[in-house]
Amino acid sequence: PNPLPHFGGEGRVRGNLRCVDKLVMNKIVDILIGKYGKIQSFDSGHFVLQKGDKVLVETEQGPAFGVVCSEPKVPKEEVKERSLQQVFRMANEEDMERQRKNCKQERDVYDFCYMKIKERAMPMSLVGVECLFDGSKTIVYFTADGRVDFRELVKDLVQKFHTRIEMRQIGVRHQAKMVGGLGACGRQLCCTSFLSGFEPVSIKMAKEQNLSLNPSKISGMCGRLMC
Repeated sequence: PNPLPHFGGEGRVRGNLRCVDKLVMNKIVDILIGKYGKIQSFDSGHFVLQKGDKVLVETEQGPAFGVVCSEPKVPKEEVKERSLQQVFRMANEEDMERQRKNCKQERDVYDFCYMKIKERAMPMSLVGVECLFDGSKTIVYFTADGRVDFRELVKDLVQKFHTRIEMRQIGVRHQAKMVGGLGACGRQLCCTSFLSGFEPVSIKMAKEQNLSLNPSKISGMCGRLMC
């Protein structure tokens, strides 16, 4: 991948790289990484980003495709004290094409995996599939009541798609976040729309807020206490 470009002087546009001078540098943006990833804050660096822009960022698992989901904002003091990773670069047409191929492979892996699970009557529910941007690994998300022997399933997937497969068991809260839906208020689930992580929720919190302790009124779509 090309290194980050550096420009001096006034802000200007060059190709799909939008750059500005130091007066408006160091604004931060929230970026949704991957299909089921967290929303994380990044330093926009030299790039003038807008909500909806497609970018590449560096993660622990390598380069990742992300979508800007907030307008640039000036960081607060507590954010300035910790260094944020910079956006690597704007996504170009080649990156877009690779992402489209990854999305197609995710659908193919899902369909094939679903068929094999049904054939073997495996005690697990397939939730979703995610391909890393560089194609080095495909993650299969599923739920199950206990441990599942999926070694033969992994062999079938590797033989069919010739890529590294990771089977990742998740809980019902993460399942609700990935699948999505509407909450009791009629709006999109909070965990899907804006929550970046799950914090512990206890019945004590409901009591302190004088909420009804009726499980049907304080439980979310996942069956757990509302976030």
